[in-house]
Amino acid sequence: MKLKINPNNVEFMISAMDVSQYPGENKNEIALSGRSNVGKSSFINAVVGRKNIARTSSKPGKTVNLNFYNVDDQFLMVDVPGYGYAKQSKKDRQKWGELIESYLTEREELQVVVQLIDLRHKPTGDDVLMYDFLKHLDLPVIVICTKSDKIAKSKIDKHLKIVRETMEVEPEDIVIDFSSVDKKNLPKVHEALSKFV
Repeated sequence: MKLKINPNNVEFMISAMDVSQYPGENKNEIALSGRSNVGKSSFINAVVGRKNIARTSSKPGKTVNLNFYNVDDQFLMVDVPGYGYAKQSKKDRQKWGELIESYLTEREELQVVVQLIDLRHKPTGDDVLMYDFLKHLDLPVIVICTKSDKIAKSKIDKHLKIVRETMEVEPEDIVIDFSSVDKKNLPKVHEALSKFV
């Protein structure tokens, strides 16, 4: 099934600080997880075909709530606060942990987590921990390796292998190299997401 999205029918819904603020849409949800500044906002914009539906920021750690987007009344995308940002206070990190854990463990609408990894670098300990946590919860994961336009084409396969091996990606989880600049592999991303809509 090909995912068809009307870019004009995509809207930001709410920035939720706790469960009481989650939308009651009863639509399937696709969550996005990744380190601060891995390119989650750019990924959302590319997937839905809108330039500024998700605000990009040069300041890592800007997203501290769960940001919900209604995608063409088909499903919701949920931008999860970025992990691994050292300058957050201990209190903020604790709040982040509680918010994420309650969403990932209790949200019935959640169908899949898209974990974004910067393809230029070996996955960090935080990347591995998050993937392991998601698998512990028996959640399907799509691993999107961002910023592939910054790597020579001849080296992409090598970098993808490093990601797979470092994170010990399970065979059923798909890994896709992607660039929000040249939209490389956008059809592959749409196809992967369509299975969970």
